[in-house]
Amino acid sequence: MEILLFDSLPSTQKYLMDALREKRITEPIAVMSAEQTDGIGSRDNEWSGGEGNFFTSIVLKLDMLPLDLPMSSASIYFAFLMKKALQGTENGVWLKWPNDLYCKDEKIGGVITKMTMDFLVVGIGVNLKKNKNSYSALDTDISPLILLNIFLEELELKPKWKQVFSKYKVEFERSKPYFTHQNDTKIDMKNAILCSDGSLLIDEKKVYSLR
Repeated sequence: MEILLFDSLPSTQKYLMDALREKRITEPIAVMSAEQTDGIGSRDNEWSGGEGNFFTSIVLKLDMLPLDLPMSSASIYFAFLMKKALQGTENGVWLKWPNDLYCKDEKIGGVITKMTMDFLVVGIGVNLKKNKNSYSALDTDISPLILLNIFLEELELKPKWKQVFSKYKVEFERSKPYFTHQNDTKIDMKNAILCSDGSLLIDEKKVYSLR
């Protein structure tokens, strides 16, 4: 996969969305920036920071994705692959439903997926070092570019959703003491049941991971 490197971008995800719309790139492609000044986090929160941290977005055609992947759970799928890539740097990394990367009890990063035309844009931000945003960090010396290549190796294996889900459903229990959000509503996950499509069943209502 081609990798475009930048010293600074407002948002790697916005760069790819604009480039796709203007037909300036050929997929699949990854964009990495040493600095991100106006990054997009969950629920339109900002995810920005400086050099030494991980700011990347990739774009894939939908027909490159596993056939059994529910698009509503794409964020879980790609966040789980990123978690695997990070395990070589810190064994305490885990995935809080649906898209937050945690180290022990602190959020260190997350994954945002957006569909546009026949493409999926996957934005990933991880604090590898202390950052100006309000989240914790791994405090690791791994190069962001090396980490990206490890992630792309995981992606190239193209595991099926069924394989990812079978591993993630064991880890999901760690999410239950936390809350999630949907339509700006805070939802307690202590009684949540994880369904095979990646959604949650809470009080007999389905909650989807549309992030």
